[in-house]
Amino acid sequence: MIRWIKQRFGLHARRVTVRTHMPWYLRWTARAFVAVSIAFLLWVAYEGGALLRWNSDDTDSRLEQARGENAELARSNSALRSELSVLERQLQIERASHADLVRQVKELAHENARLREDNALLQAVSTADSKTNGVKVSSVRVEPNALPGEYSYRIVLLQTGSRTKQFQGRYQLVVNLLQNGERRGVTLPGPGEAAEAPYRLAFRVHQRIDGTFRVDPAAVVRSVELRVFEGRQTQPKVRQTVTLS
Repeated sequence: MIRWIKQRFGLHARRVTVRTHMPWYLRWTARAFVAVSIAFLLWVAYEGGALLRWNSDDTDSRLEQARGENAELARSNSALRSELSVLERQLQIERASHADLVRQVKELAHENARLREDNALLQAVSTADSKTNGVKVSSVRVEPNALPGEYSYRIVLLQTGSRTKQFQGRYQLVVNLLQNGERRGVTLPGPGEAAEAPYRLAFRVHQRIDGTFRVDPAAVVRSVELRVFEGRQTQPKVRQTVTLS
């Protein structure tokens, strides 16, 4: 009896499981809730995957469209560069042609002026007074050069009379200019200038003189007076003024 009691209620007694009794309708409700939750989660996962696939397809489509537009713009840009290159070459050719034409016109103008001077010189020589010995200015021309402040001049002198001996002397230029609102004259060659050889004259019939002079680029040359001296005389034998502006 004691043994039976120990086996029934002692340390070696069988374990007893205590379970809470749940009504059947609660169990089915819980199961239904779980099933609906799982179905909802599956639906959400499916819709999310479809949305991602749609977004991916739309992104790929837009990316492909952007690539196409970029390629089209690149082709258009290349065509425009080619057209611009052709136009630039044409412009360079036209500029070179224009510059060459301007140069030819200037050369022809200078040649024409020289021919007129030669013609005037021949007429002057043929009609010169053989009774009066002296010197006269056949022509004188002064014009600005491309370099600022630089001027070139051409002078043609003619001896009149018998011309039995050379005319010897020198010439002088007086440049009348306006600078800083003041008028002043510059004499070439200057008073203390030693190199007067280019200004010396020695001819029997005529002498053509070509030269240049420079002034301050800020100055405006109004006129240039030519003075011709015979021998060592201090008073000019001939004077002639060329007005520029």
